[in-house]
Amino acid sequence: MPVNPSIPAAHFKIEGVIESISLFGEGNIHETYFVKTAGTDTNDYLLQHKNKNVFRDVPSMMMNISRVCNHIKFKIESCGLDPLRNSLTLIPTITNELYFIDEEGEYWAMCLYIKDSTTYNNPLNSAMAMEGGRGTGEFHKLLSDFTEPLTDILPGYHNMRFRYEQWDKVIDSISSSRKAEFGREIDWIESRREEMMNFRQLFENGKIPIRVAHNDAKLLNILFDKEGGVLCLIDLDTVLYGSILYDYGDAIRSYTNSGDEDDVNTDNVKMNMEFFHAFTKGYLEEASAFLNETEIASLALSAKYITFEQLLRFLMDYLDGNKYYRIANPEHNMQRSRAQYALLLEMEKNYEEMKNSVFDIQSKLRK
Repeated sequence: MPVNPSIPAAHFKIEGVIESISLFGEGNIHETYFVKTAGTDTNDYLLQHKNKNVFRDVPSMMMNISRVCNHIKFKIESCGLDPLRNSLTLIPTITNELYFIDEEGEYWAMCLYIKDSTTYNNPLNSAMAMEGGRGTGEFHKLLSDFTEPLTDILPGYHNMRFRYEQWDKVIDSISSSRKAEFGREIDWIESRREEMMNFRQLFENGKIPIRVAHNDAKLLNILFDKEGGVLCLIDLDTVLYGSILYDYGDAIRSYTNSGDEDDVNTDNVKMNMEFFHAFTKGYLEEASAFLNETEIASLALSAKYITFEQLLRFLMDYLDGNKYYRIANPEHNMQRSRAQYALLLEMEKNYEEMKNSVFDIQSKLRK
């Protein structure tokens, strides 16, 4: 792991003089640094060390991000919004590349830091949840006419057929004693296989259309201003063609969870239905006009699907030796799995109310 971020930082087109560089946030995949510059009229930046073990085609990933950002900037400028605040701005290297490769072969990228902005792990209130819904729906609306090619840098991402193939290989590789030890957790996955595969088939048979999705649209990846309004979606590494239901589902997973994603005490994990209703209302106000009937009917199910997928991935990584996610301790992925399972149980308990809420909101919007 590179230990001196000042070296790659110097290779980007930064205005002003670098004053300090410090770690920023706690990402599961990448390391991010805040680059502060000297002077009153200069910008600050975020420098990110890209995890090439997870994202094995960083050049294509950066091209995907660039194309999507350029499209969004063009659309929002025509609406009178600020392209430097309402969209991610990539900073090129001094040789006009989208990334820098250091002497150790590590990849680095930089973007403009949007001042007076913040992120949240959980909504502060239902108004914030509704605003997040509008922001997510607007992101999808802005990209609804996007037609440029995007490289599939994460084959199988959010594809339950692919995830179950991975899962089956992991289960086949562990000992019978380990299978017995984690029999309860393994049953979590096996008992829901049919339901999750049925949802996947809606995508495979074309009933759910292919659209541009963020693919990691949790609350932490939405940037808010100080007044609680959405500025833009960030962390676009996973932006790909797929289903925007994945984004809605992941947003519900993060917005409605009263606990933490890795909560040690699963009793803290409850589903906040007030936030569910608010987010869904905000989202459909922006997105209902271009969603088809199957997408709308599948919104509630997509929340279960994404929560289940995250549960599966955390558990699979734990059983496979913690090779994918960054962990704080050897039991961290199991801790995450149990917290996600608790949330999934909450969604299953509230599923009928979730479906009815979507139907009621959509019906009122059509009047």
